[in-house]
Amino acid sequence: MAPDRVSAMSYELSDGARQRRSPNTNIAASAHDAVKVYGAGENAVRALDGVTVDFEQGRFTAIMGPSGSGKSTLMQCVAGLDQLTSGRVLVGERDLSELSDRALTLLRRDEIGFVFQSFNLLPTLSAAENITLPLALAGRRPDGAWLDQVVTTLGLADRLSHRPTELSGGQQQRVAVARALVARPQLMFADEPTGNLDSRAGGEILAFLRRAVRELDQTVVMVTHDPLAASYADRVLFLADGRLVDELSDPEPERILDRLKTLTEGVAP
Repeated sequence: MAPDRVSAMSYELSDGARQRRSPNTNIAASAHDAVKVYGAGENAVRALDGVTVDFEQGRFTAIMGPSGSGKSTLMQCVAGLDQLTSGRVLVGERDLSELSDRALTLLRRDEIGFVFQSFNLLPTLSAAENITLPLALAGRRPDGAWLDQVVTTLGLADRLSHRPTELSGGQQQRVAVARALVARPQLMFADEPTGNLDSRAGGEILAFLRRAVRELDQTVVMVTHDPLAASYADRVLFLADGRLVDELSDPEPERILDRLKTLTEGVAP
């Protein structure tokens, strides 16, 4: 989101949404000297240029930076959706480069959840069927107690029989979040999850992601352009030109916006 739109955002952080977790030494995923190059020769683009970073369990991390900074590339490589040119990505203690295609597919299916800007719900299925679809495709039954907890946390208990066209945009994105959580993933990645929502619905989704970290002990990594969205996180990582250039803990929107301005203007940290 462009900085001049930030002041128009009307939603505010609740006290609960601001509640933070204590630092944790368990690492859910990490990148080590991550390099990603697209193309070759004069047309080569170095999207990641030696990024090293840890993502702690039970923490909410936002990734920000100017367009072309490498933030989405970093998320995709850590999530196993793309491969590094060099360097390593670990999920837990597993090096993704050492996994077979099948093992990587199973890891993404069973241990990683995804929430994207588009809801990607099947219009012919109910909310409940959309939520449990990944498990059904894997031939697994949902854990009833966990499903109830997720649905209750996301406020969807009275919407499970509704199809996507009968739900608001915010409710549809909550269904997408529930679908990402239902398999109890070790990691959840969110790519601009509020980009297609109005400010009220966006605030609801961000609060729910915050609660998923605090109450369900999830690990969330979110790419966003929006300083207010990023302020829901425990920390914000800033990328520029494929490099990790700064980090804020317990971030506030104003501090995030100030840091983004310096990156956009090309001011060194």
